[in-house]
This record gives sequence, C-alpha cells and structure tokens, in this order.
Amino acid sequence: GLELSHCVGANSLCPAVPWRSGGPCKMKRVRTVFKPEQLERLEQEFLKQQYMVGTERVDLAATLHLTETQVKVWFQNRRIKWRKQSMEQKAAKLSQFRVIQPATVDSTDIKDHEEDTVDVEL
Repeated sequence: GLELSHCVGANSLCPAVPWRSGGPCKMKRVRTVFKPEQLERLEQEFLKQQYMVGTERVDLAATLHLTETQVKVWFQNRRIKWRKQSMEQKAAKLSQFRVIQPATVDSTDIKDHEEDTVDVEL
C-alpha cells in the first residue's frame, strides 16, 4: 500500500511544523519514487492509451510491482502533464502566428483599406 511517514503536527508526541500550528496529528503520505524501468513501461503504455482501467491496470501494476492505486495516480498525473504540454504548444503556435502576422502586413495595405471605407451619417 501507500507508505506513511511519521506524524506531522504540533503536539507533545509530534515535532512542530512551521507551516502548521496546533490541531490533531496527521499522517503524511510518502511520495512514490518510480524506478527508471517502471517509468519507461508506464510511458510506453501511456503512448498506446491515455486511460488505463480494469484488468489492464491490475496486470500492469502486478508486472511493475506497484499497487493499482500507484498506477492509477501515475496515469492521472501524466494526463495532466500531457494536457499542459498541449496547451503550451498551442500557445506557442499562436504567439508565433501573432509575431509573423504583423510583419507580413504592409502599412500601405492598411491605408488602402481605410480609403475604401465610407462613413455614412444617418
């Protein structure tokens, strides 16, 4: 299962933590550190499909000596990273387009267009 570190909080049994004052003692989950081989296999599976469910997830977890929850959370986090990267790529393309577009428009084209418009008073 998930490993838990020692109790964090401020009471007689637990050391004081600067960012947390008072309150009951709570357990803090230790961050999972994946082996390079596990990460490589997880990435391979993610390239095939972004969602890992059911027996596929159970089988992959067993193969990698991880819990089903660890695999599930890894896929959730990887999808978030994938979406963020996609958004950054789209933003970069948009900003590149915006930089190129004004350079391709000649100032005389703008003046010619302005002359074609007619103001009509009603």
